[in-house]
Amino acid sequence: MKYALSLLLMTALLSCSAQQNDHATSDTHLQEASIIYSDVSNAEAKQLMAERPNLMIIDVRTDGEVSQGVIEGSMQIDISKPNFDSELAKLDKTAPVLVYCAAGGRSKTAQNKMKAMGFKEVHNLSGGYSGWE
Repeated sequence: MKYALSLLLMTALLSCSAQQNDHATSDTHLQEASIIYSDVSNAEAKQLMAERPNLMIIDVRTDGEVSQGVIEGSMQIDISKPNFDSELAKLDKTAPVLVYCAAGGRSKTAQNKMKAMGFKEVHNLSGGYSGWE
């Protein structure tokens, strides 16, 4: 009788433990699901701009490139300057970001840096400013 009661108690405890682990796993999955890194087209970028009022738009081009034009509402943080990482560190890592350069290469590098810094949502304009319409 004691053996049966002990076995029943142990089974109940293991069952509770397994349910807690399953719950923890699904919480982790939900947290990971909210992290987004993507390459976007002009149309997708414009849709993000229209739908996400808190979208930060970051131009990583040089001063000379910026003088030729910018995407409205963007802020410049030149990726070639030594303070690039420290300027990124000042930004809200939970806000969605659209990052662009001239053709998409440097902004992809910036996106990877932002991912390493813990930014939750970063979209790279795949064609860069040169393809912006």
